[in-house]
Amino acid sequence: MKILMVLTSHDKLGNTGRKTGYWFEELAAPYYTFKDAGAEVVLASPKGGQPPLDPASTASEFLTDSTSRFEADAAANAQLAASVRLDAVSQTDFDTVYYSGGHGPMWDLAEDANSIRLIESFLAAGKPVALVCHAPAALRHVNTPEGKPLVAGKKVTGFTNSEEASVKLTDVVPFLLEDMLTEKGGEYSKAGDMKPYVVNDGLLITGQNPASSGPAAAFLLEQLAVGTKS
Repeated sequence: MKILMVLTSHDKLGNTGRKTGYWFEELAAPYYTFKDAGAEVVLASPKGGQPPLDPASTASEFLTDSTSRFEADAAANAQLAASVRLDAVSQTDFDTVYYSGGHGPMWDLAEDANSIRLIESFLAAGKPVALVCHAPAALRHVNTPEGKPLVAGKKVTGFTNSEEASVKLTDVVPFLLEDMLTEKGGEYSKAGDMKPYVVNDGLLITGQNPASSGPAAAFLLEQLAVGTKS
């Protein structure tokens, strides 16, 4: 089993002068969910190399057993520092793809042509795609073979408007994820703020927030197991 994990390369939080990037828990929790299941994990990002870490995600209240494990894992950190460029990966080499969030994807993965191509190719090959927290922004311009928005008529979730308001970034992000998914025709649903919540519709798996990153990874593994048996 070989799993591609996609991280952002974007490190600027709008015009605030503050840094952003990927959210630590959303890398570490799925990474070890996959590794502990015996999967080979490949990390990729639009620019390749070291993806930027959102410094806010290293605050003590957001650290977990998984983030502590990753910090102490020299091999994992070396792999992260050498993430593969997104334009160099192909779905033919992987069983599935998992997109981690953080605010960075709102700027780069939402508009990245290589990411759009990659997601469309995984789905066309009948392989599941999972995206968590702000990572469903990467679905913004993904279409069906008929040219319609991929999320139209599909059950989806992602970082909510109220969660964005709670971190005081409503006026900083380029768009609100909940609004975008709804405007594209998605059947958007959500749980309480910062509560784990995962939605599945066919090959598409979405998670609402950082707390959903581990559960979404576990669900993805279940989907792969079902696909292997069928």
